[in-house]
Amino acid sequence: MSKLFKRTKILATIGPATNSAQMVEDIIMAGVNGCRLNCSHGSNEERDQQIKWIRAAASKKGKSVAILQDLQGPKIRLGMLENNRLDLHQGDELILESHSDYEHDGSLTVPIQYNLAAKVKIGDPLSMFDGKVKSEVTEIISDTAIKVRILNDGFIMSKKGLNLPDTDFGGDILTPKDIADIEYGANCDYDYVSLSFVQSADDIIKLKQLLLSLGSTAKVIAKIETKKAIASDEHLEAIVKAADGIMVARGDMAVEAGAEVVPIIQRKLIAMCRAHAKLCIVATQMLSSMVDSPEPTRAEVSDVATAVVQGADVVMLSDETANGHYPLETVRSMKKIILYTQNHSRVAPISKLPVGEKSEVYDAISSAAARLAERIDADVIICQTASGVTATTMAAQRPNVPIISVTANERVANQLALIYANASFVRPYSEHFGYDLAKELKSTNYLHTKPGEKDLLTVIVSGDNDLAGTDTIKVRKV
Repeated sequence: MSKLFKRTKILATIGPATNSAQMVEDIIMAGVNGCRLNCSHGSNEERDQQIKWIRAAASKKGKSVAILQDLQGPKIRLGMLENNRLDLHQGDELILESHSDYEHDGSLTVPIQYNLAAKVKIGDPLSMFDGKVKSEVTEIISDTAIKVRILNDGFIMSKKGLNLPDTDFGGDILTPKDIADIEYGANCDYDYVSLSFVQSADDIIKLKQLLLSLGSTAKVIAKIETKKAIASDEHLEAIVKAADGIMVARGDMAVEAGAEVVPIIQRKLIAMCRAHAKLCIVATQMLSSMVDSPEPTRAEVSDVATAVVQGADVVMLSDETANGHYPLETVRSMKKIILYTQNHSRVAPISKLPVGEKSEVYDAISSAAARLAERIDADVIICQTASGVTATTMAAQRPNVPIISVTANERVANQLALIYANASFVRPYSEHFGYDLAKELKSTNYLHTKPGEKDLLTVIVSGDNDLAGTDTIKVRKV
């Protein structure tokens, strides 16, 4: 079981390349544990259909699959350009106009989807098309338009993003589009909501309050991609503690803060998330060459393997599965890299940061159970959990043993699908439903004993359901 069980999970973006029931089923069967639905593209009707496909495929495979709603945030994008492209030259003066009804005519006045006139200052740097074209603000022309001077030759394309690393958006990161998407999504089957361009812990708290007011049980992922978010370790850690999970959004982070900071921030964030038992997703360009190639580069293989060794919960595919020519091959390649890495290298240790008082008991019990499981060479750790906290804190220990989580709450099971080393199952609550599940999974050969052994050796972590606390570790042979 441990040799075949993928401990670092795969999150795949659904897009045109995977926008069918068959493709969704194929990538889930190939090893995808969660699906990202990007609110920057597509309609609500498309997402409703995609959710149905995901749940149907998960049911067919008999596994829990997480669904993540990725909010666009103040991701400033170009509008539609004539012929989808505009060539630019050093010294050009480009006007960015936010009128929604403006149609581009091929000139150097182009439409954008966000009004920057009230936000930018003269001299602010502005990058376009993932940093390929750099410019600086030279004039605020009107209430809806600004002028920038182009600093290098290049070209821009329709719908490509703009980055303003030195512009202060003043906490205004939930756009009207985000609010509409959140309100619609609150009634959809989302397990996670990711917030783009997070600048502080307050941004997370505001979104959590909004979701709660709408009756949503989705957890919140903070996308780390701005200079302000990584201003200091203390500021960054406050965001980690406020969120339910973190996405290391390396693409925009590289443009906003500099590509050289990305590896260090990735390592810091993974360590912080492990210390505070929070989900950590490493994202962007992990296997980007596979958009056009059936094989990854050696550098990409090393990139994925590094995230696994550092102990990331999840590695994410973006364009590779959304727009690539080889989405299924990409998932298979990523799974192959994860399995080989985890079976030939241990997860790097971290220095544990102080755990908040509320988490001390969970953390201590999980730590003891993980050490016990490895000491006795257990086949599996079984977590009986109502809220998912027991399984999440267990996963934070990064045991070299599979974790089977059993819960009566389907939402919790889906959320745990992205947690490190977890396979989650929904079963009606009973005092012994962890042990009963272990028997069931052994009988179906999902779990199997070591060669020459008759019994499955399990460590079961549970608690008194009435007290809603984890307080018991049992060793049981199945």
